[in-house]
Amino acid sequence: MKAFSFVHAADFHLGYSQYGLEARREDFDRAFQELVDKTIGLKPDFMIIAGDLFNHARPSNITLENTIKNFSRLRDAGIPVLTVDGSHDSAPNVVTGTILNPLDSAGLIHYLPRHEGACWRKEDCCYVYGVPNFRTRRKTEELLPAFMEQNKPTPDPELFNIFVLHMALDIPSLTPPYIKAEAPRELIPEGFDYYAAGHVHKPYKDKFKTGILIYSGSTETVDYKEAKNDKGFYYVEVDEKGTASPQFMRLRSPRKFVVLEEDFTGVTPSKITELAVQLVRGADQEGIIIVPVLRGVLPAEATRAEVDVSQLRSAAEKALLVHPVVLLRESEVSEEIVRSIFEAEFKDLKTKAFEYFLQIFSERHTRDEAEKIARVAVSLIEPLTKKEEEKVKQTLEELLK
Repeated sequence: MKAFSFVHAADFHLGYSQYGLEARREDFDRAFQELVDKTIGLKPDFMIIAGDLFNHARPSNITLENTIKNFSRLRDAGIPVLTVDGSHDSAPNVVTGTILNPLDSAGLIHYLPRHEGACWRKEDCCYVYGVPNFRTRRKTEELLPAFMEQNKPTPDPELFNIFVLHMALDIPSLTPPYIKAEAPRELIPEGFDYYAAGHVHKPYKDKFKTGILIYSGSTETVDYKEAKNDKGFYYVEVDEKGTASPQFMRLRSPRKFVVLEEDFTGVTPSKITELAVQLVRGADQEGIIIVPVLRGVLPAEATRAEVDVSQLRSAAEKALLVHPVVLLRESEVSEEIVRSIFEAEFKDLKTKAFEYFLQIFSERHTRDEAEKIARVAVSLIEPLTKKEEEKVKQTLEELLK
């Protein structure tokens, strides 16, 4: 077998105007261009794109034009591009098909699932087989075996065999909390040396079946939760004995994200606004994206709407954008307390209600005031349930005095 090399990349999400910003769409294009620059410099035998080339099944004209220009550069450099579709750029329906089809027809890429045997071969070198994306686990379990029955994978023991897929496999060490596994590992066939995967946006490498499974990760930050993930691709050299040496190549162009995660449990909304503004100002840098993530449980009677996110958005002078994420929870009666209240006798209900109201009001009033308000709240339970409006009115008037 001849020695060779290839580039494995995925999850470009070209055309994604994140946060509604044209600058972010340009960022995703810039990362792709850097990857193409580096690939041409490395001079591999071919490139693999394991899905989600585009962020939408129907990319805009400007996104399509930039993509064509970069694929033309790879073609001119003699570097074939082998692709499968991902969950974002898969065919929206059987009539229109995927945008990868016309790119394939133009000779810019080799869309593996479209070709006979869903494969590509390089003489005395390698066999590359690719499957389409079916979006959901139910469809994957139903349709992937049927696809492989019609396009039987035929890895050659004399060659280096590559299986290309875009899906999260059911592997505990792999799947992040926000991604559902789309296929059990049992669905993926044996006999391959390298499983080139996409969909998981964090680089991952581990032994898998007869070879190694590698997710190259994304080339830009698609979600703030991925801000700390390395952005790049794998350059893989394979020697005459079929031993692969994957090397992760980091990209320099992805925009910097600064995520400021803080727990504000028990803090009033006005104070949260003040403290969060200070955090944003302290993190301000030229061209970055700042994401303040506000967590915690608000004091009783406070609401998320009272946090002034407009002040946070305008707190930075140098950053491209401040994108607040408000995950604050408003105080509420726990399920346990609700259950105990509704399962209790009426006398016990009053006692428990008083204890609960006292706890709530003590967070915003003195002990004496909290007790007074709690007693009134408890005294209102019975007339409210019996719709005794005059008694309710009288009780509230006494409280106001």
